[in-house]
Amino acid sequence: MMEQPAADTPSDPVPLASSGAAPLTGRFPTPGDKATSHRALAIAALTVGQTTIEGLLEAEDVAATIAALRQLGVRIESEGARCEVHGLGVLGLLPPQAPLHLGNSGTGLRLLLGMLAPYDFPVTFDGGPTLARRPLRPLIDALAPIGFASEETQDGHLPVTRCGPALPRPFHHVMAASSDQIKGALLLAAAQIAGTSTIVEPVATSDATERLLADFGAAISTVPDERGGSTITISGLAELRPHHVIVPGDPSSAGYAIVGALTVPGSDLVVENVLINPSRTGLIDTLLHMGGDIQFTNQREIGGEPVADLRVRSSRLKGIHVGAEHAAAMLDDIPVLAMAAAYAHGATVVEGLADLRLQECDRLAATAAGLAANRVTVAEGDTTLTIGGGEGRVDGGGLVQSRSDHRIAMSFLVLGLASKQRVTVDDTRPIAASFPGFVAGMTAAGARFETVKAKRL
Repeated sequence: MMEQPAADTPSDPVPLASSGAAPLTGRFPTPGDKATSHRALAIAALTVGQTTIEGLLEAEDVAATIAALRQLGVRIESEGARCEVHGLGVLGLLPPQAPLHLGNSGTGLRLLLGMLAPYDFPVTFDGGPTLARRPLRPLIDALAPIGFASEETQDGHLPVTRCGPALPRPFHHVMAASSDQIKGALLLAAAQIAGTSTIVEPVATSDATERLLADFGAAISTVPDERGGSTITISGLAELRPHHVIVPGDPSSAGYAIVGALTVPGSDLVVENVLINPSRTGLIDTLLHMGGDIQFTNQREIGGEPVADLRVRSSRLKGIHVGAEHAAAMLDDIPVLAMAAAYAHGATVVEGLADLRLQECDRLAATAAGLAANRVTVAEGDTTLTIGGGEGRVDGGGLVQSRSDHRIAMSFLVLGLASKQRVTVDDTRPIAASFPGFVAGMTAAGARFETVKAKRL
C-alpha cells in the first residue's frame, strides 16, 4: 500500500552528481500526471461507491493527499500505481481527529482547502517547511465569499485552521491571476454548494479539474472567450458517480528526459505516454520553438485526454524570448527550460516570473544561482531570467543548492548530463516528492550519476 514515507526517507542530505552521459536512447516511461492524480483522488472521495484509479503517481506528495483523505473518513486501498477509493458522497466527509499534514504538497493543500470550505467543522492544516513558506492568502481571499473563515498563526501561511461557514453560498469569482490550483479548489467547493457558481479566467489554465468533474457527472460547462480566457459554470450538489480513471503521463516529469535528450549529443529517445492536452504542453511548445527535434507518435486518448509518445533527438537549440503569458502557463517547468537554454545558441529571456519566487523555494533565485555556479552566463531580474546560451556547451563543475526543491534538484542533474565537468546537487531527497523513479529511469536511458559524500561538498 502506498503510505506517506517517513522512516525510510534518509534524514541526512543525499548529494548526487551527473556527468558524461551516454546518448539517451531506448524508451523512457513517464510517471503518472501529478495534477490528475491529486484531483482524481479528491473528486473520487465525493462520490458514493468505488472509483478505481490506474497510473496514479507514486510519490510523497500524492501519498500525503491519500493520508489526509483517510483522516476525513475516506477508505482508500492502494497498491503501486493502482488505487481504489470508496467515496462518502458530496458533503459526506467526516471531521478529522487530528490536523491534516500535507507534507510539502502545495497541490494537495490547496485542493483540500477548497474541498472542505463548505463544511461547518473546524480543520487545521499543516505541512513541511517548503509548504509552510508558500502564501495561502490569495486562496483564502478567493474562498471568503463562500463564507470561508480561517485562523492563521502566521499571516497567510501554515498552519491554518479553517473555521467553516454556517451556510455556504454560491459565488461569482474573477481570477486575479492564473492559477489552476486556486481554480481547482474553488471548483471542489462549488460542487458541494447549492446553486450555480461561476469562475472567470482572464487567461485559461489547465482544465484537468473541469474534465474530471465532468467525467464524474458534475453539472459543469466551460465557455472560452476570444481573448484566451474562459468562463466556467458549475451547479452544486449534483450527484457524483464513481468512475474508472486512467492517469496519463506527467508532461512536467517528461520534460527532464526531453531536455536531457535534446542536449546530450547523439540521443534518440522515446518518452512514453505523455499528456499533450494543449493547456499542459507549454514546455514542449517552447522547446519546439527553440528548434528541438520532438516528434509526436502513437497519438491516442487515455481517460479522455490526448496522449502521445515523443521521439526526441539531440538538437541545435536557439535562444528565444518567452513572454509573461506563456511563462505563466508553464511555471513549474521554468527551471528545466533554463537548462535547455544554457546549451542554446544565443540568449533566452523569460518574463513574468514573480510567482516563481513563491514556490517550494525561490525558484528564480535558485535557478540563477545554480547556473552561475556552473559558469553559465545568467542575469536575474525581479521578474525575469536571462540565460546566455553556451553555444551547445556548458562548463559545469559547480555545486547547486537544491533548497529542498525537487524541480531544482532534477533540473540541475539534467544540466550535468552533457556538461564538461560534473554538476553536483547538494541534496536529492526532495526528488521523492514528485518523481522517486527519476534517477533509475534516467540511468536506464543512458544518464550517469555519481554518489558524492556530503563531507566532500
